[in-house]
Amino acid sequence: MTDAGAAPGTVFEPDRLDDQAYLAEGDPSGVLRAVASSAARVRTAYRAAVEAQVASLGRFGRPRAIVVVGTGGSAVAGDVLDAVIGYGAPLPVVTVRGHRLPGWVGAADVVMAVSRPGDGEETFAPAAEAARRGASIMGVGPARSPLEHVVTRAGGPYVPLEGEAARSGGTLWELAVPLVVAASALGLVEAGEDVFEAAAVRLEDIAHRCRPSSESFINPGKTLATELAGSVPMIWGSSPLAGAAARWLAFRLNEIAKYPAIWGEIPESRHQLAAFSGPLAGRDVFADPFADEPGGEGAKLRLVLLRDAEEQEQVVRNRTAAVGLAEDRGVPVSEVVAEGVQPLERLASLIGLGDYAAVYAALGYGIDPESFSDVTELRA
Repeated sequence: MTDAGAAPGTVFEPDRLDDQAYLAEGDPSGVLRAVASSAARVRTAYRAAVEAQVASLGRFGRPRAIVVVGTGGSAVAGDVLDAVIGYGAPLPVVTVRGHRLPGWVGAADVVMAVSRPGDGEETFAPAAEAARRGASIMGVGPARSPLEHVVTRAGGPYVPLEGEAARSGGTLWELAVPLVVAASALGLVEAGEDVFEAAAVRLEDIAHRCRPSSESFINPGKTLATELAGSVPMIWGSSPLAGAAARWLAFRLNEIAKYPAIWGEIPESRHQLAAFSGPLAGRDVFADPFADEPGGEGAKLRLVLLRDAEEQEQVVRNRTAAVGLAEDRGVPVSEVVAEGVQPLERLASLIGLGDYAAVYAALGYGIDPESFSDVTELRA
């Protein structure tokens, strides 16, 4: 049901998602096109990392620890690195989301500074501090930015973001892929060109299934966007890999669709189950029936499960129990299951679908996916 008098961005209209003219007009900056180019961005980021000689980080041998510095979506690159390396990592991977490095960081460590704008003090200040302490350093960010100056002055490799990759609506891949390439050079994960190519092929398949011309009833990206609309999504990952995808999806919904979202990783996310008995849980059977429509009144919780192909037995039990509790309390559930064999490929299947869902959610609400006026105002 559409409210003709509603303000832009307050009512989700599913029909918009199958209107090709509207999708083009409502996305003047081409964020949907950027998501569709995710496979190409994986390949480009891999080549850029190789050309920037990030492998030079291994010249001093294996470090004591890897510290990723970044905020927002840039910091999720650190979560991706940690998850791809996996439980068998011989060293800690720590992501710092703030202005200060831990006191223990020093010459035995590698610091990876990631920033899409490249001028945020919360990133280049810790990077400069790492250089002063003698840590090995690398950076990912825009060319000719303050971050590049800090990293190159310290003699570290720098992977420049050029063109659309440096825009706020960019994908995760230009940020995360160089870190994985560097980790491979350090002997922490097996990630040759074939691994990145498998992820790229998976993203191409998702782009085909989620393309704008594919109608909503067979388009998984549009379907997930419609399910999310009018709800407060609790997005859970069933592994560190899926947890990184959950955090990224929440970030993309915040940034692109201007939409609130909660994220977590099983089993730590179990404390959120208390909300199933709260005011945003099951619906009142006497409530307005139109409240169940996307964008209607009375937004309620929705449990969104991002499931990895490799789940611990305890996690499976927790996930199954959570679904049962949600259903008993009238909380709808959406499940997305990772596809592929290799960790990066499985991650790509979750990230790719989530990216499409976030953009389609924005467009369904009549929101320009690349309008960041509030964030820009806060930074200013």
